[in-house]
Amino acid sequence: MRIAIVSALLVISAAVTAGLVVAFDLFRPHRDTVPLLVGTLVLWLLFAAAVLALRKVRGKAVVVLVLAGSVVLGGAAMAGPPNTSTDSARYAWDGIVQNAGISPYAYTPADDRLDGLRPDWLFPAPVAVDADGGVKCVGERIETVDRGETLPLCSALNRTRVPTIYPPAAEIYFAAVRAVVGAEAGYWPLQLTGLLLSVGITGMLLVGMRRRGIDQRYAALWAWCPLVATEGITNSHVDLLGVAFVLAAVFWVSSARYVRGGILLGMAIGVKLIPAIAAPAMLRRQGWKVVVAAALTFLLLYVPYVLATGIGVLGYLPGYLTEEGYEDGSRFALVSLIAPGSSAIVVAAILLAGLAAFTIWKTDPDRPWLGQLVMIGGTLLVLSPRYPWYALLLLPFIALSGRWEWLAIPLALTVRLLVPSLTVTRVSLAVALLIIVVVSVRRAGPGAWGRWRAALPGVKTGPQGDQRS
Repeated sequence: MRIAIVSALLVISAAVTAGLVVAFDLFRPHRDTVPLLVGTLVLWLLFAAAVLALRKVRGKAVVVLVLAGSVVLGGAAMAGPPNTSTDSARYAWDGIVQNAGISPYAYTPADDRLDGLRPDWLFPAPVAVDADGGVKCVGERIETVDRGETLPLCSALNRTRVPTIYPPAAEIYFAAVRAVVGAEAGYWPLQLTGLLLSVGITGMLLVGMRRRGIDQRYAALWAWCPLVATEGITNSHVDLLGVAFVLAAVFWVSSARYVRGGILLGMAIGVKLIPAIAAPAMLRRQGWKVVVAAALTFLLLYVPYVLATGIGVLGYLPGYLTEEGYEDGSRFALVSLIAPGSSAIVVAAILLAGLAAFTIWKTDPDRPWLGQLVMIGGTLLVLSPRYPWYALLLLPFIALSGRWEWLAIPLALTVRLLVPSLTVTRVSLAVALLIIVVVSVRRAGPGAWGRWRAALPGVKTGPQGDQRS
């Protein structure tokens, strides 16, 4: 009966996932966010119910259910094209360009020197709209790019007029996928590789948990999370590849394989720079080996692209940071409440530096996942990105530490995406922070504050935990 209940919840979740993918598209002209928001919240409630029901399951059935759920939910997420992001279109284009022998950093997608490479599904032809020969670009997620010619360029890509932003490991991944399937395959190849990565990470968690004596039920916090299905598979975000490398790096470092772990960390940073925030928790013991190996790996990944493009490998990164509001401080939703304007940058930098130092100091090098959880989750709260897929990096460490309360962060960022409002962002992140603090205090139990104070250098406590001078 317990297995049947979990299975039923997973099947219902898969059906809702597929239904949302097929029925809703945030980029249609007259989008209706309410049904998508309600459907997303239903998915998260089903996720919570399935995880709770799994607590009653025993034996090998746990591993079977976790893996089966990862496959079924991921497969359901492939029911339709990307819906809340157009990033995977850019991934595909970068891969096509590279397989033609051209650096993805050399030209913008709108450059007419690349016209011979354009597949119709990424660059559909404009359509005549009147008898006088007027044309326009039509279709979901299709933007019009005026190049000063008779016909506009119709593009499924975002930011068609700027060079790519992605680091070299991501670009190698894009090229590898397109080398196998070709230019005309559409969106499904990246969705399929996203599914393979998701299930692979689930397997890594299950094996790592078994070897370290961690309850394997917690792997469901990754495997069944709606964020993995929607943003990792439907929208095919390359963050999944970075998560796989980071998780492998953590397992190697916690097993005293520092150089191997550093190499994998460097590869993760080479996928997307964000995984760098996973580094502090891996530096407590022989951290210099991790840092050197990661830095050399990262630099070596860039060598062929630097030789081909030079300084152009920076791509659109500087412009992206400006666009996202990180140069003037406007992006820091919570920090800007106490430090408006550019002062938010200084406060955010101090908070992140302090968080990194605290993580290095307090992390158990044999079990660094709690330190990873605090560092990554705290960074997301400080930076408050508008893209929930950045929180994919947090999920494996929620699973490894069993701290389910931190799921409030990816849920808050998901709400932020669906309801793009500064007020909504601040409220949802503040609620997430409150949930984390309250549950963490209750988890620590009575006397936790006194024990923490006693651990500080230079502070002595009496028998009742009171501070002594």
